[in-house]
Amino acid sequence: QVQLVESGGGLVQPGGSLRLSCAASGFTFSRYAMSWYRQAPGKERELVGTITNGGTSINVKDSVKGRFTMSRDNAKKTMYLQMNSLKPEDTAVYYCYTWGFGRGREYWGQGTQVTVSS
Repeated sequence: QVQLVESGGGLVQPGGSLRLSCAASGFTFSRYAMSWYRQAPGKERELVGTITNGGTSINVKDSVKGRFTMSRDNAKKTMYLQMNSLKPEDTAVYYCYTWGFGRGREYWGQGTQVTVSS
């Protein structure tokens, strides 16, 4: 079955960096676009950005442009989110997501916590 497993979250000081990973299994990873979402406490889940199956980033959230970079390694079936110059407002649970399977199926990972604090 389809599984998405995020890793790489943690506690980091403002201005620091983290790299999140999303390991995929159970489907042909190279055929599907993938997205990163995040949800801060008390707020709705929001799109961080999408990466096409070919590796082009689209729909990147304005507040992370120039700081966050999405990438993917189709051979490793893994998507990445490199986060630099982190701010306290980036604190959230980060999720990976994919969609476009038959019958409207979509899949979420379990999330990884990112906390930016001094």
